[in-house]
Amino acid sequence: MREYKNGNELTKVVCNACGKVLLVENGILKEECIHVEHDFGFFGEKDGEGERFDLCAACYEKLTAHFCVPVESRERKELL
Repeated sequence: MREYKNGNELTKVVCNACGKVLLVENGILKEECIHVEHDFGFFGEKDGEGERFDLCAACYEKLTAHFCVPVESRERKELL
């Protein structure tokens, strides 16, 4: 969950799974986090709905540890 001041300056990020408040300084998230936004399409129970959530690194690791098909990992050469 994210909170913004004046509609665009990030002030708070909370992990939706465990409730941990992640470090935000001067509008910049300073901890690893996965942010998911998804708009559902046709043929499902959530047609036309959109959802978003944040997971801290620990909750992401717990979630993906239970995947039947492992997460595909790759090394990134550049970080910008």
